Amino acid sequence: MEAQRSVRLVNPTGLHARPCHAIARMAQAFQSELRVSCEGHEVNGRSILELMTLCAPFEAVLSFQARGEDAEALISALATLVEGGFGEHL
Repeated sequence: MEAQRSVRLVNPTGLHARPCHAIARMAQAFQSELRVSCEGHEVNGRSILELMTLCAPFEAVLSFQARGEDAEALISALATLVEGGFGEHL
């Protein structure tokens, strides 16, 4: 099964270490493979270091692509995480 979704970063500081850690940690809780892309650059969504190379600023669009049995659930959880600003004060 495959799933994909694009979401806009709403947290003012964009994709820094803490949000990268949150994405990677969430991805590791699922079986599906995760790829994350921004502005044509694609990385492994389970790697904090690779995610940090995206350097995605406030209002950038992240595209999530998951492949595996729980792909839909992973994408849904990630969208909720990003749309909630990673729990940072908005």
